Formats: sequence, structure tokens, C-alpha cells
Amino acid sequence: MRIDVFTLVPNAFEWLRERRPVAAVLGNELELRVFNYRETTPLGAGQVDDQPYGGGPGMVLRVDVVAAALDTAYGGALEHRIVALSPGGRQLDQPLVEELADEPALTLLSARFEGFDQRILDHLCTDVVSIGPYVLSGGEIPALALIDSVVRRLPGALSEGSVEAESFSDAFEGGLEHPHYTRPADFRGWRVPEILLSGDHRRIEQWRLGHVRSVQ
Repeated sequence: MRIDVFTLVPNAFEWLRERRPVAAVLGNELELRVFNYRETTPLGAGQVDDQPYGGGPGMVLRVDVVAAALDTAYGGALEHRIVALSPGGRQLDQPLVEELADEPALTLLSARFEGFDQRILDHLCTDVVSIGPYVLSGGEIPALALIDSVVRRLPGALSEGSVEAESFSDAFEGGLEHPHYTRPADFRGWRVPEILLSGDHRRIEQWRLGHVRSVQ
């Protein structure tokens, strides 16, 4: 899989390369490339954004800047999914993560304060994705979340069996994981449920399925 990220803060993604799940698959199952809009902008002095027509506070990423970046990287051939990170997009959930993880290539577009010229979303993207209905200081944070969630689905990213048993797996039917407990069994009078200490794995599995936390 190849993931390309277009950003104004390229160093925000460097730590990913040194940590699982990315570090475990980088160079074999995964190619991660990061592009800086300022390096291909058609505007002077590295300008990439502008005030919106009609006035109002803030700046938004210009459509010609994003088009130039994509044209430079792909030569005008956009044959894979281009994902913009914006609070008004489709909610990032596990079904979407698994859908994106099946793609051979993804491009992620981030912008300061997640502000895009609407024509970027309408004409240059195939998807608009959100990690929540709130505005962040930049699209790098949702891009990091998307990369981490997608890459952990790749073969070899996690230890064997981890992906199948983790949150949102089919066994939990769309819920979050059951509660977890570890040693000590009794701390300040807060005791681990006795069934988890019983060694009866069938009953433990039934207990876990009955205590899956629902997605709100």
C-alpha cells in the first residue's frame, strides 16, 4: 500500500516512521510519502492560502495550490482515492478504515484549520473524511489518526492475532471492547470480577460478549 500525504507541516509525520504499526511495515507492505504544498505552489513567496470570497475570518487552502501539488506528484493521472480531512466529511469509523485499508493507494490532503476551497472537495477529491464535528489547528491530526488506523490493518503491522481480537472486530458486532483488568486482583477494595479469575474460558468469553461497550 502507498499513502501520500500533502501538508504544510511535513515533519508532523516523521514520528510515525519510528513506531508501530508504521515502522513494522514501512518499506515492505507500506510506502509513506509526504509532500509540502509550498514546494509546488504556483504563487510567490510560498503562498498557499487566501481569504475567502465574500469575506469572513480566516484563510483557506487555494484550489490552484492543491491542483499544482497533485499534478506534480501524479502528472494529472488521479486513479486512486484522494481523501481530504475536514470536519464536515464522512465520519471515520471502523468500516471506513477497513474499506480504505483494502485500497492499493491513498492520498490524504490536510489544510490549516481544515479549511479548503470548496472546489478542492468537489473536483479534486473522491472522499472527505472527518474524525469529528470540530475544527482542529490542522488536518495533520486527523491524517495521523487515519494513517494509524488503516496501517494497523496491514499484514505484519501488529503481532499475530491482535487485529482480529481488538476493538470493533466482527466478534463484537460494532461495539467497543469489553472492560479489561490486570493485576493486582484486589486494589483498594476494587476487585476484578470473579469470573475472570475462574479459568473457565467459555464463561469468560460469554461475560466479555455481554459487557461490550456500545458505540455512542
